[in-house]
Order: sequence, then C-alpha cells, then structure tokens
Amino acid sequence: MPVVRLQPVDEDSFYHVIKLKIRPEQKGFVADNVFSIAEAKVHSTFVPLAIYADQTLVGFTMYGFDPDAQERWIIRLMIDQAFQGQGYGRAATLEAVRRIRKEFPDCGELFLSFEPENKNAESLYLSLGFQHTGRVEEGELVMRLALE
Repeated sequence: MPVVRLQPVDEDSFYHVIKLKIRPEQKGFVADNVFSIAEAKVHSTFVPLAIYADQTLVGFTMYGFDPDAQERWIIRLMIDQAFQGQGYGRAATLEAVRRIRKEFPDCGELFLSFEPENKNAESLYLSLGFQHTGRVEEGELVMRLALE
C-alpha cells in the first residue's frame, strides 16, 4: 500500500487541488473540490486536506464534525483519475481515520456516506471495517466505523 500524507489546502495547493478530476463515469459520485473547500469556509469544523504521495498531489479529502448529530465524518474522498486503482484511496482513508483518532481520542465512531451506485467506494469502505447503518442521507448510504 502506498504511503500518503494529508496536508491542509493552502495558497500553494489550492489551484492544483481544484484541478483534480475524477473519471467521467464517476460524475455525481463526489462534489467538486472547489465546492468542498467553500463548504469548509462556512463550516468551521470541516478540515479540507490535499492527499500527497511523496511530492505528488493525488487527491483530496475532508473530515469534520456535524454538531446537529454530534457525529464525526469523513465528508469527502476523491482520488484524481490518473492515480485511481493504485491504493491511494485506501491509504488516504486509513490516514484520515488515524488523524481523527489522534485529534479526537474520545471519538467512538466515525461516519461517511457514498452514492449507492459507487460500488468501488462501498467495497473499499467495507474492507476497512465500515458497516452499513441503514441510514440514507441526501440520497447517499451512510456507513459507520467503530473506533473503540
């Protein structure tokens, strides 16, 4: 599995992050990165992060806290089309989970959601220990990972 690092989206990486692209057949599976970064500006608990393999930008992720539900979430995960299928999604998800556990040691569970048609995302998350909750939010299936 490749090693990745998550870095805050900053002035130097912003334009590169918003230029990352998914495959055409994945359109609708994940919000555009520019939208996610804008969300993080209005939701102070959202943390937008660039995903790097060595010095190469390979994707984007964002995690955060839903104060209404009192839940921590991996809100976004996208790997650029040129780097898909190489283990970066798995590595980035594991790194996000690790960071959340370290940053919020009392966090007992973590949530994420995905479009029902995105079978690759479902397989990835199941393989990492996430379980279906039966919840559907904004048309997306919600999964939960116990962190205890």
